[in-house]
Order: sequence, then structure tokens, then C-alpha cells
Amino acid sequence: MNKKDKIEQDLFALQDLKYRDFQAKLIPNISKQTIIGVRAPALKNYAKQIIKAGVYSDFLNNLPHTYLEENALHSCIVNNIKDFSICIKEVERFLPYIDNWAICDGLSPKCFHKNTDKLLVNIKKWLKSKKEYTMRFAIGMLMQHYLDENFKEKYLLLVAGIKREEYYIKMMQAWFFATSLAKQYEQTIIILQNNQLEKWTHNKTIQKSIESYRITDEQKAYLKSLRRK
Repeated sequence: MNKKDKIEQDLFALQDLKYRDFQAKLIPNISKQTIIGVRAPALKNYAKQIIKAGVYSDFLNNLPHTYLEENALHSCIVNNIKDFSICIKEVERFLPYIDNWAICDGLSPKCFHKNTDKLLVNIKKWLKSKKEYTMRFAIGMLMQHYLDENFKEKYLLLVAGIKREEYYIKMMQAWFFATSLAKQYEQTIIILQNNQLEKWTHNKTIQKSIESYRITDEQKAYLKSLRRK
């Protein structure tokens, strides 16, 4: 039995069919047949075993994977690569095969936090991608790493300038701006005042912000007045 088959067998040994059905509803754009149904704690524990054993190079090279959980495992391994240059190479190799929001949002390498200057070059490249989840990933990385101490107003303009119709890109844009309103309100509110977002994304940003505990009641009242009909 090769390593890929062993990993697949191990994942099926952790299968929970009720959880598979639950996941299938959350990720409707992929086939239920590609979901094994492994709960997150079990998957994370298994990932720790794989990482500790250091026997994952063949698995990372074997793309595309068949199952959602294989992609989730792939993300867990890449998230824990400490060397930035190696990690970026693995992310670049993996991104074209991501086909759903769950795997996209689960990919968040720990080493990125200490390498934001280098990372920005890659993010700008990913923002030009034609692939839906590569662009979603790029916006997500801007949201995670550039709305606090690394914040610059130009990052808001980068995301505001994206004009794409894919649902999961627009949802990430709304999530980005709702988070930015919570962290950098004064600069971000200008984007909404100037109607720089497509109407659906504009209104979704306001909806998410109103639902947030990080936005004051006064800010929420003003945001409601900015809704577009």
C-alpha cells in the first residue's frame, strides 16, 4: 500500500456519515461523493501525526486529491511549514486545485504573519488570478495580515477595485470590509460613502457590520442609512 492509499484508508477509518451529510449542505458546489465526513478535531489530530512523522512529501506532490478531507489535510500540513520560501511554493502549487470556500479559508500558513513584506508581492499576484478561490484566498490574506499594524489605505482600494461576479469572491469582499470597518472605521467608511463597491457587496458589508459586536450602535445606525436600494 502506498502512502496515498494509507492516508485515504486512515481518513475513511475516521468517517462520520452524519457529519458528511452536514458538510455536504455547507459546501453545495462540490459532490457529496468527494466528502468522507471527518470531524475537524479528528482531522487535526491526524494531521499532527502526519506532520510529526514527516512523511508527507509524496502526499503534497500528489495533486489533485480526490476527497475534501485530503485537501483539508494538505492545508493543515502547509499551514505548519515554517520556512516562508518553501511554504509559498507549496501554497502556489496547491491554490489552483482549491474548489470550495472551506478549504480556501482553512489555508492560513502560520509563517505568513512574520513575513508580511514578502507576502504582499504574492497577494498582489493572486488578486489578478482568474481562479475564484485563488482570488478569495488573496483577499482573505489581506484581511488577516493587513488590517492591523500593517494597515494602509491602499489595501482597501485594492479590494474595492475587484469587480467579479463569483459569489464566494463577493462574500469575501464583504467580510473584508466588515472587518475593516471594525478595525479601521474612519478610512473604511469612505469606501461606502463613495459607493465604491458593487451594490450587493456594499449592502452585504453593511449587513455583516450590523451583526458585529465590534461595531458601535451609533456606527450601526449610520451604516443602515447607507444601504442602497
